[in-house]
Amino acid sequence: MTDLTRYGASNIDQFLDRVHRNSIGMNEYFDRLYKLHETNTNYPPYNLIQVSNVESRLEIALAGFKAEDVNVYTEYGKLFVEGQKESKEDIEYAHRGLAQRSFTRAWTLSDDTEVRSVTFEDGLLSIDLGKVIPDHHARKNYL
Repeated sequence: MTDLTRYGASNIDQFLDRVHRNSIGMNEYFDRLYKLHETNTNYPPYNLIQVSNVESRLEIALAGFKAEDVNVYTEYGKLFVEGQKESKEDIEYAHRGLAQRSFTRAWTLSDDTEVRSVTFEDGLLSIDLGKVIPDHHARKNYL
């Protein structure tokens, strides 16, 4: 009989390594998990609002950016938001408190989530997301 090993927060890396070695076809999930651990950036700041059980809204604060500086797209089950800001090297700042650096942020979307609309107004990028409900699961009224 083999010994059961109890894993906790202190040895979670050993647990994930052991599961990874004994899994077939799970590489994409582990790659996502490891990349999530590597990207500890919090720029630009964002809110994720649950509007209803099938709708949510991602709000990203982009002070100083214009709509043409921002690119939003989906690819391979991920939502990407990129901002390219031209640096103005001819300006001498006494204090520079607004972070206007270029960035790329990505969020993994579930298979049943789609981007419904994207708006950019007053430095706030809003992305409306919704779950796709198959017809056989949708509510039907008969009377």
